[in-house]
Amino acid sequence: MRKLLIANRGEIAVRIARTARAMEIETVLAASEADVESLAARTADHVIVVGPAPAPASYLNQDAIIAAALETGCHAVHPGYGFLSENAVFARKVAAAGLIWVGPDADAIEMMGNKSLARESARKAGVPVLQGSDGPLEPNADAVEVARRVGYPLVVKASAGGGGRGIRFVHSEDELLDTIEIARGEAASVFGDPTVYLERFVQHARHVEVQILGDGMRFIHLGDRDCSMQRRSQKVIEEAPAPDLPDTVRERIRESSVELARECRYSGAGTVEFLYDPVNHEAAFIEMNTRIQVEHPITEQITGVDLIREQLLIAFTGEMSLRQEDITFAGHAIECRINAEDPENNFFPSPGLITALDWAAGGGIRVDTGVEAGSTVSPYYDSMLAKLIVHAKSRDSAIEAMLAALDQTVIEGVKTTIPVHKLLLARPEFAAVSHHSKFIETVADLMEAP
Repeated sequence: MRKLLIANRGEIAVRIARTARAMEIETVLAASEADVESLAARTADHVIVVGPAPAPASYLNQDAIIAAALETGCHAVHPGYGFLSENAVFARKVAAAGLIWVGPDADAIEMMGNKSLARESARKAGVPVLQGSDGPLEPNADAVEVARRVGYPLVVKASAGGGGRGIRFVHSEDELLDTIEIARGEAASVFGDPTVYLERFVQHARHVEVQILGDGMRFIHLGDRDCSMQRRSQKVIEEAPAPDLPDTVRERIRESSVELARECRYSGAGTVEFLYDPVNHEAAFIEMNTRIQVEHPITEQITGVDLIREQLLIAFTGEMSLRQEDITFAGHAIECRINAEDPENNFFPSPGLITALDWAAGGGIRVDTGVEAGSTVSPYYDSMLAKLIVHAKSRDSAIEAMLAALDQTVIEGVKTTIPVHKLLLARPEFAAVSHHSKFIETVADLMEAP
């Protein structure tokens, strides 16, 4: 029997374990000491402790995770998202240990992980890219001249950045050089790589993305998503398909995303992210995420495809089970990321004991979670409790269904972001698709109704 080590925690660990069980794959959860009694631990077939609660000593401890996989007789490692999921060094270590890495190979992770190199790969594949510096900005480059060519406003981005980190905005030339130096220092400190590049900033841009799958020989897309409702570059609400997108733009980002996958001989699930300018009706490449995305359930809801299953099939057999003609789309799906945070206290984390929990249920409602009543929300990790997903025939009916589902959901013992989701979904800007990736920052008080 095939055996899989899940090198993650929370809802994605539960999600992977359940799909693996349906595929008759035995699972071992690599857990920290804080998570040995978690829902994920009880969902997996076995649990092995890889270190104490702090992530650097457990979920980021590469050698301990590989040792755990070997000790428990696992054949493969699934990294989920976050933690080590896009770490090329870890992917190489897993392969060197004779284990199967559930994801693209280390070369693809490395290529897409360096954002400036990813831009070049995208350009080669015919993916539209924003005007910017040609590759990393060299320390001795004439940054002022490059910036004038790119145009203001612009952003300074860390080449090794991602997930909304390593970004600095520049509105005028007199801010440029100081901002570049600050960005280089931050990039070196956070990512261990001081290189940065410049990119044109699109005002009021929407964030759209394309889900792709590949097995190194064949490559397909599973449609697009919109993740424009963000707070401090972290996604809050996602939906699929991306609404109010011209057919020509939708077709181009889907097809060019497949070509990018082909360019790097991609194997596994990945997401190609774009900024969409609703004024000029243009989309441009931001980055490629070489892992399963948090928001993958909304793609699953409109296509009927289990993306975790496809990941595991590709990893174990080398082939995906799908062709492009197998992919069809039905209805509209919305996902809300429910976090243990206090919206009335600047979204400060709210760890503690969940004393009562009652999720919404019914047709078209899905909940992906790693907690239950009696679970303790740890201060050591990301504050996401669950993803509440609805699927309906139309976008309007999906919004209505999500508002009803949020009303039905009861979580006691910790503060949550449910009130914010209700306010955002009820805003006329969301209904009209006139929101953008910086929209939340423009709302004076999120806790007041529009």
